[in-house]
Amino acid sequence: MTDAPHLSNDPSQGDWADRMEQTVLDAALTLAPRLGWNSRMVSAACDACGLSLGDEELLLPNGARDLAALLSRRHDDRALAELGEVDAKSLKMRERIAAAVSARMEAGATDLEATRRCAAFLALPPNADLGLKLAWESADHLWNWAGDTATDWNHYSKRAILSGILIPALTMRWFDGREAAEAFVAARIENVMAFEKWKAGKDFDAPLKNVTDVLSRMRYGAKAPQ
Repeated sequence: MTDAPHLSNDPSQGDWADRMEQTVLDAALTLAPRLGWNSRMVSAACDACGLSLGDEELLLPNGARDLAALLSRRHDDRALAELGEVDAKSLKMRERIAAAVSARMEAGATDLEATRRCAAFLALPPNADLGLKLAWESADHLWNWAGDTATDWNHYSKRAILSGILIPALTMRWFDGREAAEAFVAARIENVMAFEKWKAGKDFDAPLKNVTDVLSRMRYGAKAPQ
């Protein structure tokens, strides 16, 4: 193994670390189809990049989890670059979300075999928290591209719903192919739009208002202050 620069507290090492993360990720993508997404693959990728064991531990303290996050964020960036060529305002909202999810699925398909190994790694119970976090990040990027400006609870509910679509959609894309995944996404978006249409005619704040009225009467008497 060749000598490599060692990480330190020197701020100038930051650029080196960022570049080396991507270099190690590139190596991991070539090794994962054969070795799987695991600590053995991480060590082999770091060794291929000439890193010492100490550098590996500093650069990727969480091992395969760190590389999984790097891969997901690379795919996010790739999808956003593709979507940058699309005029979101020319599309209906459901079309924007369909285009965004499709771009994200195809961004990962470029590294299909390695992405499959990474998906299997994230599906393990100890890594489920990371998988959910990365899905939320992806959903946030896609909603921002789609033009969502909500800052209330809708901001979070939209991302939660899209995360719930993304996780199975990405899994289907990796293992069942594009056609099956696109059909799944179209059906789920239709479900969501139907729910939103139904919800628009309901007053979901009514129960809270009723409770507030009762508490007001208990405190102020029969006639609550306006």
